Amino acid sequence: MGLKPGYKQTEAGPLPKDWDATRLGAFVKITSGASPSLFRFSGSGIPYFKVEQLSNSEKYLSATDTPYQFERGDTVPANSVVFAKRGAAIALNKVRILKEESFMDTNLMALTPQGGLDCEYLYYALAHIGLWRFADTTSVPQINNKHVKPLPFPLPCPDEQKAIAGALADVDALLEGLDRLIGKKRDIKQAAMQQLLTGQTRLPGFSGEWKFVRLGDHVTFLRNGVNSRAELLPEGSVRYLHYGDIHASGATHIAARDLPFLPSAKASRLDRLRDGDLIFADASEDLEGVSKSVELRDIGDPVEVVSGLHTIAARFDKAVLADGFKGFLQYIPMFAAHLRRLAAGTKVYATNRAHVASAEIPLPSTNEQRAIAKVLSDMDAELAALDARRDKTRNLKQAMMQELLTGKTRLVPTGGARV
Repeated sequence: MGLKPGYKQTEAGPLPKDWDATRLGAFVKITSGASPSLFRFSGSGIPYFKVEQLSNSEKYLSATDTPYQFERGDTVPANSVVFAKRGAAIALNKVRILKEESFMDTNLMALTPQGGLDCEYLYYALAHIGLWRFADTTSVPQINNKHVKPLPFPLPCPDEQKAIAGALADVDALLEGLDRLIGKKRDIKQAAMQQLLTGQTRLPGFSGEWKFVRLGDHVTFLRNGVNSRAELLPEGSVRYLHYGDIHASGATHIAARDLPFLPSAKASRLDRLRDGDLIFADASEDLEGVSKSVELRDIGDPVEVVSGLHTIAARFDKAVLADGFKGFLQYIPMFAAHLRRLAAGTKVYATNRAHVASAEIPLPSTNEQRAIAKVLSDMDAELAALDARRDKTRNLKQAMMQELLTGKTRLVPTGGARV
């Protein structure tokens, strides 16, 4: 397929004819960080950045992002673009812009724009290019001057650089706003669970004391499998819930359609699950995961589902625990504390059926349970919608970067003045 009219083939790929495909080294000053032993430490002064500070999701790095300050040494100018030049952090492709004059650790490299190159355009272009693809693949990956200087770099005129950076910055601002909103909604949900699941706050129309219930008096435990993920199939007739699916789930409920399949012959002696069954993970790497569970829903007919390796499948009396509420059992402080207190292990914490059965906790009526579950499920649905919107926006940003940073889509008239 030939080039579109107005485009040329370059080392950086097809680009508009009025763009340059220059060597990156011609438009940046390259600086590597130095050991802090060369600097004089101070309680205040010029900020010093290490690789871990790159985990900040903000575009700019500022003094508030680091606990380190020094008085003297070789500094890197403000508006320089920094990234990891050594080690596993290279693969994370974290790129940041220094908001102010700074010091850098030996594992960082900075590119200071020269000759009219816009720092935000450089920031987005480097994130798009992915310098990690050019690193030496030795036992310790490294990026050196030899990788940066000859790198073919698409370079539009200054006006278009700023237009591209501005368009992508607008999407970043939208993403940051969504992140803040999601964080706020999660905090609200956490507070609501704390209030509603302990009876500190009651929904309209409900009153009276909650009754203590020993769960073992109202539960039937189901026979689970011990099959590993290696035995599972992408197709089949019997869905299989592995304990890894429970830990990976960010929700209180899980739908059968999301699960892989176990060969029918291996599932022949296992109990079939139903909507409303609660499945615990019986092993966790930390105490926080000890009470982790999911309530099964939307099995549908004629789908069959079985519980698998390192799980505890519990079927509770629906007159005691209502469908929809059971998935929130793990967030009742008294229940979670009970399981964590009994959990055995060092590197891996284990729980078992006896631990679940021996829990005695206060519960509201099933009508109040359903009302609580409705409020919390609505919050979950709102969070899921916001998460989906954020993912869609991230995908949009990636598509915009592909279009704008290669000149496939133009934001300014062609033929602008060159740098």
